[in-house]
Amino acid sequence: MGVLAGRTALVTGGSRGIGRGIAERLGRDGARVAVHYGSNETAAKQTVATIEAAGGSAFSIGVELGLPGDAEALWDAFDRHAEGLDILVNNAGIGTSSALGEITEEEYDKVFAVNVKAPHFIVRHGLGRLRDGGRVVNISSGLARTAAMPDKMAYAMTKGALDVFTRDLSKVLGPRGITVNSVAPGIIDTDVNAELLHASDESWAQAAAYSALGKVGTPADVADVVAFLASDAGRWVTGSWVDATGGSLP
Repeated sequence: MGVLAGRTALVTGGSRGIGRGIAERLGRDGARVAVHYGSNETAAKQTVATIEAAGGSAFSIGVELGLPGDAEALWDAFDRHAEGLDILVNNAGIGTSSALGEITEEEYDKVFAVNVKAPHFIVRHGLGRLRDGGRVVNISSGLARTAAMPDKMAYAMTKGALDVFTRDLSKVLGPRGITVNSVAPGIIDTDVNAELLHASDESWAQAAAYSALGKVGTPADVADVVAFLASDAGRWVTGSWVDATGGSLP
């Protein structure tokens, strides 16, 4: 029996990249995993199949985040498969590389709607489903506290807001024994970053140099941190910003 046997987890954006790594790890640890996706149903079904092939249990739910009523729609879809939740991982997010003088109001509003507003209201509407002693893990970014990258300003701002949400929510949910933490990845080898990382040996080496360990991270590197926080071993960690950047240097 896995350390999360008998528990139910929801991973938003769980069909690809870091989210998929987290969903698969929680499934291996025994949790029944709800794999949320925004548009890529095929990838979500592949993630579910991988979890099930390893002996776990999972199901997928598709809801586009960043739109009015998205949180309610997410929970309506979840309720058709499960009753109650033990672990919520707010992983879904979008990026923007528009600098201050280039970003449009529409782009700005969209990145905040998905990265900040959606997690806030997913938690708000999910409080009645989240069991006492549960876990909330918000996926932040090393950009919120490490090197300044002006072309990532709006994205980094959303992650800073998510970190404040984490800290304050930990006080709100603490009396129920629910822990709330942020996990901040650095540069991770995912399909989203593939064009940048795999363009040349030089681009890979440059990305690896950001880490004190001299490596580019993998989804599993982040998933292992989330798994610790989701388990009983992480019961005394809450309101924290956990650096999962491999020691990215400013």
